[in-house]
Amino acid sequence: MGQNQAHGEEDPDSEVALQHIQELYRKFANECPSGNLHLHEFKKIFGFSKNSTEEESAYMENVFRSFDTNGDGHIDFLEYVAAVHLILRGKLKDKLVWSFKVFDRDGNGSLDRAEVGLIIKVRHRTRAIIGNIKQPQEPNSTRNVDEIVERIFALIDKNNDSEISLEEFIDGAEKDPWVLNQLKLNIGPCEWFMEQQDMSANSSSIF
Repeated sequence: MGQNQAHGEEDPDSEVALQHIQELYRKFANECPSGNLHLHEFKKIFGFSKNSTEEESAYMENVFRSFDTNGDGHIDFLEYVAAVHLILRGKLKDKLVWSFKVFDRDGNGSLDRAEVGLIIKVRHRTRAIIGNIKQPQEPNSTRNVDEIVERIFALIDKNNDSEISLEEFIDGAEKDPWVLNQLKLNIGPCEWFMEQQDMSANSSSIF
């Protein structure tokens, strides 16, 4: 490949990637004329309406903050591309690191039972909403959520300090399919955003 580039020949994979980035930018510009994706636009992309509950809204605000890497209150194009890549093509470990960041509402680098319980509770309700994806019926009572949280801590809180570190979070999810199902956040963007998934499937070297 280096020899081809030395002779001025273009890498076809790079050309595909460039075309895809241009299409991403066109979509981004159409939806976000200001050049920045704000929270209300972000919620629209992921299928949330004004009828969403306060907990669901708070959940998406936390997801939004996790993509707003520089903390300026909006998502610019580069942050948007990184989010697309993570959602559609991200590796398991990267998705788990991101999931941990969403769980960790106070940003102290560890999860307590309240943080895990809140996300588990909201996630069970929102998984069927986001992206119109039908999910198996999940327990929604406080008792069942508490039982799930206690089981998670029993399985992955190895030092029994009543907190889950990032290392424990990733290790536990990678080793136990049930834990993985509980902890890995799956958000499915809807409508025009899904077009990017189709393009991604047709272009194996986009990112």
